[in-house]
Amino acid sequence: MGRPQLLEVRDINVFYGDLQVIWGVSFNVRQGEIVCLIGANGAGKSTILKTISGLLRPTPGEIVFEDERIDQLRPYKLIELGIVHVPEGRRLFTEMTVEENLDMGSLKGESRQRREQSKDMVFELFPRLRERRRQIAGTLSGGEQQMLAIGRGLMARPRLMMFDEPSLGLAPILVKEIFNVINRIRDEGTTVLIVEQNVKQTLSISDRAYVLENGRIVLEGTGQEMLGNAHVKTAYLGV
Repeated sequence: MGRPQLLEVRDINVFYGDLQVIWGVSFNVRQGEIVCLIGANGAGKSTILKTISGLLRPTPGEIVFEDERIDQLRPYKLIELGIVHVPEGRRLFTEMTVEENLDMGSLKGESRQRREQSKDMVFELFPRLRERRRQIAGTLSGGEQQMLAIGRGLMARPRLMMFDEPSLGLAPILVKEIFNVINRIRDEGTTVLIVEQNVKQTLSISDRAYVLENGRIVLEGTGQEMLGNAHVKTAYLGV
């Protein structure tokens, strides 16, 4: 028996005004997987995450989460369903403390009721955030800000966590730490969809991968298959 399907993207087209940037994209994410979207800058990867999280609308196309169509829902409704988007650039509340930022990730329903338990989990995952819990977020280092962005997402107790360029701008030792954390998040029961320029590292932790070029999916396979694919090696791994 395979894993049950959690997310299904069905033949979506996405426009910015009159400009079409996504063309007939379909893919799925099964429960408990790490799935990655790889491609060059401008391929449309971030646009797909924004569409799944309700910031953009597919026209036409459908997005289904746990057998429920979600592509017309507002973003806050998607958070309530368990879909969390950790955006590129972190987007923290820079004038608020670390702890206040974490609290902002748990404003409704079950996540609010289990806030302290979730906070303990985040602090166990990122001990540096516990040390800096009363520090203003804007004064953290880049790596600490990325940890906080991930921690804030975890406070919502997601079923699907989407990461947009989580290693961007980080030192190599911190990149390794972030990828270890993403692996651990999956091991503890959260499904992961990741967009990332660090292709080799991403494929090495991914169950499956889709290659996006000019707004279209051109290749798909397991992470290991994509690491060995001649086109991926040439275009994205510099081999």
